[in-house]
Amino acid sequence: MSKHERQSFLGASSEQDLKRAKVGIVGLGGGGSHVVQQLAHLGVGNYVMVDPDTIDETNLNRLVGGTLEDVKRGTLKVEIAERVIRAVVADANIEALHAQWQEVSKELQTCDVLIGCLDAVAAKDQLDKFCQRFLIPYIDIGMDVHKVGAGFLISGQVVLITPGNPCLRCMGLVTEEALAQEARNYGAAGGKPQVVWPNGLLASTAVGLFTQLICPWHGQTRGSAFLEYDGNKGTLMTSKSFAFVADSACVHFHADEAGDPLFDVREEQLGVPRST
Repeated sequence: MSKHERQSFLGASSEQDLKRAKVGIVGLGGGGSHVVQQLAHLGVGNYVMVDPDTIDETNLNRLVGGTLEDVKRGTLKVEIAERVIRAVVADANIEALHAQWQEVSKELQTCDVLIGCLDAVAAKDQLDKFCQRFLIPYIDIGMDVHKVGAGFLISGQVVLITPGNPCLRCMGLVTEEALAQEARNYGAAGGKPQVVWPNGLLASTAVGLFTQLICPWHGQTRGSAFLEYDGNKGTLMTSKSFAFVADSACVHFHADEAGDPLFDVREEQLGVPRST
């Protein structure tokens, strides 16, 4: 029996398709580390992984593959992710990039699918724009914890976007109000509350959406999805608001803005006018 025999229901060529697939993972913390581990077990053969950070002790409650020894050494998160992959897929082709993703956008352009595991709304917006420009399917995950009365609500979402279909702005996940509030809070101390099981659940859902793109075992593919997680109720279901945009074309990216080979996210981020 081959290593992937028990997932042969994904399709007769699924093992080869997954081995040929090239996935970009942006952000290798709680969510991204789960994504990397699961992609390796699926048999994905090619990776572009991007994260500018080293592990610290606060990451140990959720970062898959991280150890106390890594904290002592200050190991790069991309190094931990590569170690996790090679423990399962020794011959994987891996670009482990210790950088901000905007600095390595050329490498990300070569991916079949991008999975974003970023906290900041502005960063999600930029990555969405990048994928629209280069016609790359994008899967975004995120979670948060909200104070509700005397308790807390764990929530999160997983979104699939393909060019021409609803974007993060269409779905209401990126708004000018959210961007402005984030800008006002820029530099505030502390990070968002995070815990391992919601990260794992959301990452698993993202990997499932990725697998449906590569191996549509059920005979259908979808161009978009918006799944919401309620950690208090223990539910993961299609967002009610998704029904209003699911069958609509994206209104934020016009035909002349998608598939633009001259787009450079670094210029947009810095407000530099494009040369002609």
